[in-house]
Amino acid sequence: MDITLESTTAAKIARALSKGRSEAGSPAMDMALTMVIIAEEDNVSEVMKAATVLQHEHPSRVLGVITGSKKRDSNLTARIRVGAGSPGESVLLRMSGQLVEHAQSVVLPLLLPDSPVVAWWPGKGPLVPAADPIGQLAQRRLTDAERTDHPVDWLKKIAAGYQPGDTDLSWTRLTLWRALLAAALDQTTGTVLSGRIQADRANPVGVLLQAWLECRLRVPVEFVHTPGPQVACASLTTTEGDIRIRRTDTMTCEFSVPGSSSRIVPIRRRDIAELLAEDLRRLDADEIYAETLAHLAKDSGRK
Repeated sequence: MDITLESTTAAKIARALSKGRSEAGSPAMDMALTMVIIAEEDNVSEVMKAATVLQHEHPSRVLGVITGSKKRDSNLTARIRVGAGSPGESVLLRMSGQLVEHAQSVVLPLLLPDSPVVAWWPGKGPLVPAADPIGQLAQRRLTDAERTDHPVDWLKKIAAGYQPGDTDLSWTRLTLWRALLAAALDQTTGTVLSGRIQADRANPVGVLLQAWLECRLRVPVEFVHTPGPQVACASLTTTEGDIRIRRTDTMTCEFSVPGSSSRIVPIRRRDIAELLAEDLRRLDADEIYAETLAHLAKDSGRK
């Protein structure tokens, strides 16, 4: 069911949601959370589609927020979708004028009661997400350094304003590398002496991987610039030989540990919906991410 409301209010939107839910047979009690997406016109179609896919794993109410010009008259329009093959609900809010300064006042009445709130900035987010007016409503706040002009510099800046509940999708993209390296370390008895990462120096995943290894292993990890959109190789020198995970193409890598034959394993790039699904499986603070981000900022300060 699709409903469009022009020149509306949050109260009218809430009533329309209730009516649409009743007619579509979609009880709010079955939804696990509210996701607030602070989007822009040029990415709203992509991110709302990703959120719809996500709802099949995490039934939720999705609130897309697009803020227009502050100089125009105050106005709020809403496009509401309930059912239509999705286990959740979505509302796309477009606002202008003075409402832009108080977007949280529109969002607050539309949050599901007694449920977690996740805020996601799919473009350039605030440097201190927890201090953002909408970020203050959320228990989990997601940014994406990869979508900024200078991803690595941006990561270092947000480290200073980190609060429990913050995370970045660059960290989520790192999960498969972390899992493979952890598995490799479990298969060797050698002591790690040093490491090396090969990636583009502007790749936030590669930079976080270097910081994570240094933080967890307490050894120096060299960063070697290799042009390309993905991490090319991660290797660890141990007293028993070298651990190496080398990308062979966009979908696979060569996995090598001392004393065993190398083998090809999958390490594909996941889409946004998959990354979000992983992040929403845990809504508590990610202490390892916090420590890695702090190490990145500390290391940057020494240079």
